[in-house]
Parts: sequence; C-alpha cells; structure tokens
Amino acid sequence: MSTRDNYIAIMKSQLDDLNASMGEMEAQAKIAKDDVRVKCNAEMIKLRDQSQLVMEKFEELKIAGDGSWAKLVAETEKVRDAFIHSFQDFKSQL
Repeated sequence: MSTRDNYIAIMKSQLDDLNASMGEMEAQAKIAKDDVRVKCNAEMIKLRDQSQLVMEKFEELKIAGDGSWAKLVAETEKVRDAFIHSFQDFKSQL
C-alpha cells in the first residue's frame, strides 16, 4: 500500500469514528431534558455541517493529482482539525 493510500485509509477511519461518535451523541440528546435537547440539536446541526465539509474535502483528496495532493492534504487536515475541535468542545459540555 502506498503512503497516499495509507493516508487516505487512516483519514477515512478517523472520519468514520467521528461520525459514529456523533451518532451516539445524537441518541443521548434524544433522551435529554427539553432545554438540553434543543441546545444539543442546534450544536449537532453545526457539527453535521462541519462533517459534510470534511467529507467533501476528503473526496477531493481521494481524486487529487500529484500536483494538488499536498495542498489538499493541508486543507483537509485544517477542516478536519476544526471539526475535531468543535466535536470535542461540544462533547466536553455534555
């Protein structure tokens, strides 16, 4: 497996894990008190939007040519890191 293929596999695994964790948090939010549920739902919408952005960048990364690979890696990692930070911040508030 090439370094590029390995990188893509690791990134996919990380994103899958984050999305699975978000699903678990959504399930917990459904049984929370009304005021907490409303706040959680609003925050989950923001997280889903960030997740979608990361997935779009990831899809671009998978098909990127050698010339744009390094730039897309940096962009993808930037949006992924912002998503992880937002996710962890939200999770710490629960």
